[in-house]
Amino acid sequence: MKKKILIVEDEEKIARVLELELGFEGYETDKAFSGYSALEKYRGESWDLILLDVMLPEMTGIELLRRIRSSDSSTPVIMLTAKDSVEDKVSGLDLGANDYITKPFQIEELLARVRAVLRTKRSEDTQVLKAGDLELNEQTREVRRGSSEIELTPREFDLLVYLLKNMKQVLNREQILNAVWGYDYYGDTNVVDVYIRYIRKKIDPDGAAPLIHTVRGVGYVLKVNE
Repeated sequence: MKKKILIVEDEEKIARVLELELGFEGYETDKAFSGYSALEKYRGESWDLILLDVMLPEMTGIELLRRIRSSDSSTPVIMLTAKDSVEDKVSGLDLGANDYITKPFQIEELLARVRAVLRTKRSEDTQVLKAGDLELNEQTREVRRGSSEIELTPREFDLLVYLLKNMKQVLNREQILNAVWGYDYYGDTNVVDVYIRYIRKKIDPDGAAPLIHTVRGVGYVLKVNE
């Protein structure tokens, strides 16, 4: 399966060159020319890597990285920075960028950095999250309970990942909203209850011990009752 890379770059000529070169290397790509369109594309699909320019209209690359890392610590991000912007490099690395490359850059160097970051991610992606007989593989996006495979929507998957990574911790609706929907979500917090209900129907077949528990007046906790 081809690795998917999101190119976030407001200079269309640079974005097009990156698209062509990465395509020649066998990667599948998509482009975003502004911070908000990039955030939409990031949330709409699963990505193996994001190439993220710092200087973007609507929302800076640093702010976009902050929003991504608020709920996603695993998707690799390589920052594209101006030659003398040391502050941007430091901010990006502090926020969880995996690497950075300064403009102007040689395409061979960029491709080498892409390969290196993807190799590192592949070695880290062997982790499978478990709770009792429930297993979730973040790399393959496979979810199973016992011998049964479970189909989840992207949002349901992200929510279950967050609950599994915070097993035995009681999470309130605000925490879940910020982590799964993002800090800029202004809808009703009841959306959390709706999606918890969706997941419960899928991961708790008839007769199976429930894994997601309601803590009245607070929120939810995922745990295996001994």
